[in-house]
Order: sequence, then structure tokens, then C-alpha cells
Amino acid sequence: MISAPESCPCCGSWRLSKLGEDITEMLEVVPRQWKVIQTVREKFSCRNCETITQPPAPFHVTPRGFAGPNLLAMILFEKFGQHQRLNRQSERYAREGIDLSLSTLADQVGACAAALQPLHALIERHALAAERLHGDDTTVPILAKGQTVKGHIWTDVRDDRPFGGRAPPAALYYASRDRRREHPTRHLQGFTGILQADAYSGYNELYDAARAPGPVTPALCWAHARRQFFELADIVANARRGKNAAAISPIALEAVKRIDALFDIERGINGQSAEERLRVRKEQSAPLLTALEAWLREQRARLSNSSAVAKPIDYMLRRWDRFARFVDDGRICLTNNAAERALRGFALGRKSWLFAGSERGADRAAIMATLIMTAKLNDVDPQAWLADVLARIASTQQGRLNELLPWDWKTPVQSAA
Repeated sequence: MISAPESCPCCGSWRLSKLGEDITEMLEVVPRQWKVIQTVREKFSCRNCETITQPPAPFHVTPRGFAGPNLLAMILFEKFGQHQRLNRQSERYAREGIDLSLSTLADQVGACAAALQPLHALIERHALAAERLHGDDTTVPILAKGQTVKGHIWTDVRDDRPFGGRAPPAALYYASRDRRREHPTRHLQGFTGILQADAYSGYNELYDAARAPGPVTPALCWAHARRQFFELADIVANARRGKNAAAISPIALEAVKRIDALFDIERGINGQSAEERLRVRKEQSAPLLTALEAWLREQRARLSNSSAVAKPIDYMLRRWDRFARFVDDGRICLTNNAAERALRGFALGRKSWLFAGSERGADRAAIMATLIMTAKLNDVDPQAWLADVLARIASTQQGRLNELLPWDWKTPVQSAA
């Protein structure tokens, strides 16, 4: 509040009458404060039996640790949610007068990942019980004997909201040293529902009719197929290339328009029940799909194998039954975008942290990404959730751990109420 003048700055008169006021707003930030919390535990000795008693020490995630749950949650979220390397965090804390070495931070991260492992197991059980999963993977360099190997992060996303499901969404992550088919086979060992993924051959073993728990039903991504046509029909990108630009493919342009018509229908039924989605697809999408298949086969018959547009056409026609499956099941989505969104953090973050320091470090990253992304999918603040969970998980009974899951979690204020 700026004090009013005592007299008129023009004539000096003190007869001033208030006409109103103007408020100017400015956004500012208050630097965070560090504090040391001391817990006093009195020790008593019995006069009769000389037994010494003392209340137990507060729980620390790290044995004999000193970091509180809010500090640990901040470190975890900065590293795995904001992709800030531990050495950068250590340097920033040092500028604020707090000496936390890189090795100390790494120890804290490892201890937290071990303490939160039970929650990861519960999320895994919930995700793999889904009727439909989105699956995908991306590369993550892993340090090995002075060099990096091309490791992979796999994700399996459960999200029933597009077809009106009430089950909370969840995202699972796994790390591996390579991209061999044994990894998705192991991750999805007990899963028998619908798997929405790309055409990666490593999933084929899951689709085998002789598979022990039962075959997984494949459904392919129309966004993958459309992307290949769009690259041949992108007028704007072609204009930027100038004289070196290739000619726009009219077949690819027409294919994009026909696929977009299917996407327009999907936008209108997103979030509705599986039965309603199936009804609309049978009425509106099925005729367009039949016409698209006939048109693609007609165009392919006129093209040579060397034609650029022949490749995306073959990609679809050779797997047409998996692309067309969405018109027979209202639970299937047209795209695998849920899995691609879940992997976006790794695709962007690896430019910042360059590589995982070891296979164990990659596994920790997968565990923490599972927790953080699942919290985000359920509209929960990951840092606040992690802080509360780290403070309560040691005192929570095994049978009540589900109360700490993001979709059942209540803030301390809600719990008190």
C-alpha cells in the first residue's frame, strides 16, 4: 500500500478527496527455505528393573539418513519428472548453502526406489489386469564399460477413459539392454487382452494362438500409417525445401484425406461407452473403411515397387485385418497415441541427461517414471504425492498400501477432514 499524499502537489492545498484507487499486480517469487528438523527423544530408566526406554526414531528412507520426505520428493521429481541431472541439482543446492554431493543424492534415489517398489508392484498388477493396453518403446543409451549401448524403455499404458471405462489410468515402464522380443513377452506374460502397438515383430509371439494364457489381440495404430502418407503429401514442408523438394504425391494426399475422415468420426465418440462407439463405427466408419481398402488396392495395382507411395500402402494392406479391427470392438482406439505420450518425457529428457549410468540406474528410472506418470494421468501432483507417500509408507500396513496409490490417495488435509 503506497501512502497517499498529504497535500496537493500542484497548489499545496491539504483539502484532498479520495476518488478511488488503482491496483497494480506483480508476480514475485519467495526463495525456498532450508531447515533442520530436530526430533527430541527422551530416554528413561526404570527405578525398579533398570530397563531403559526411549521412543523410536522417526522413519528415514535411507538407513541412518538425514533427508526428509519433502526433500526426497523434490530430488526425485526434479530428476525423473523434470529431467534435471543429479550433478546439476547438487550445484544448485550448493549455491543455496546446502552441501549435497552427487554420491549422496544417488544413494537417496536408490533408497527411495527400493522403498517405493511395493507401490510399483500394485500399479503393475492394476495395469496388466486391463482389457486393453497401449504398448511402445523408445531408445535410452545405457553406460557400459566406457561406452554406451542402445538400451530401451518399454511402456504399457492402461487408459479406459476413451471408451467410458471407470478404472483409473496407469503407465508402466520397463528398461532393457536391447530390443529383443523376450522383453515384451516377459512384461506381458499374463496379459490376454487387446494390445495397441506398432508393427514391431517382437510382439508376434504374444499373438500366437498356442500361447499358454491365451493369445493377445493385436490392434495397429492409424497414426503410424497416416504419418507415412503425410510425409509424402506435406505441402508446407515441401515449400520449405525449395528447388530440392519432391513432387507432392496425389495418392498420398488422397489417402490422408480418407484417413482424416475416420479420425473425424472418432472425435465425436471419444469418451462414450464401448457399445455406443461400436454402433457409430458400424454405421459411419465401416463404409469408409471398405471404400479405403478397395481404393488402396486399386492404386497399388497401378504402382511399381519403386514408387515412394507403394511402401505405406503395402504397410497397411499386409496388416489390414489388424488395422480394421476397431470397427468390431468399441474398446479399441484408432491410434496408439497414449503410449507415445507416455514416452515423450524420455524422448525429450535423454537430451538432457545423455544416458543412464547403468542397467540398475535404468531400472530405477523405469520405476520412478511409472509412479510419476501414473500420478499425472490421475491429475495428482507427483511431488506432493511422493512426499506424503515417503512419509507414510513405512507405517502403512501391507494390506492398506492401496490407499497410497494415486487414484485412492488423499492429501493430509483431506485425510484429517
